Amino acid sequence: MSQFTVVIPARYASTRLPGKPLLEIDGKPMISHVVERALDSGASNVIVATDDQRIADVVSGMDINVCMTRADHPSGTDRLAEVAEQQGWDDQQMIINLQGDEPQMPAALLTQVFEALDAHPEAAIATLCTPISDAEELFDTNAVKVVMDSEGYAHYFSRAVIPWQRDWFAQHGTHTLPDGVNYYRHLGIYAYRAGFLKKYASLSPAPTEEAESLEQLRALWHGEKIHVSVAHEVPPAGIDTEADLNRVRRLWPTS
Repeated sequence: MSQFTVVIPARYASTRLPGKPLLEIDGKPMISHVVERALDSGASNVIVATDDQRIADVVSGMDINVCMTRADHPSGTDRLAEVAEQQGWDDQQMIINLQGDEPQMPAALLTQVFEALDAHPEAAIATLCTPISDAEELFDTNAVKVVMDSEGYAHYFSRAVIPWQRDWFAQHGTHTLPDGVNYYRHLGIYAYRAGFLKKYASLSPAPTEEAESLEQLRALWHGEKIHVSVAHEVPPAGIDTEADLNRVRRLWPTS
């Protein structure tokens, strides 16, 4: 089996929750828990990519590498692209992007997304999804939907309902899931080949990306393949708000 690196982008200046990576959960900064999830995955290398020295100082004693990056990256993928350039990785090196606000991400899913990319050499990216089981989730625009082909490659990602079962919704409304159609929610965990990351920043934004506010659509627009696997388990939600943080703190002893 090939080796893989986990890169954890971690920004201090979060709009909704400033200083998020350093907020404590069970007596430790959030970023420390995220690093532990990465180390549990079997990665050969773990890197925290940050633009803030305070974050770097916290993780400096955890036997991992820290990569200081620019502060003006518009997305986590752009930050990973800078790391790929700094590290000088071979184009086939595989990198997993683990967000710095995912302290409960199961390590097994990091391994799964790496294995999916490793098994599909024609893919530039691999990612995961979970089945959608209720209509409320299906119509939630914060829940990104994905449609795949017969071999698991992404056709499209959307905040809208895809595919649209015209006859079913016309007859039954939007309160139940159509029979005979599988709907999937995209999980924001990615494995990349370094060669793709190195050229990502030079790719022009896609009209679909700008319309949906989904950066993975840039890759599809430029002809790259994204492989999508159904996750072996459903991970808890990440932390975006104070309410999310309080929920995780409250449930942490039993999570």
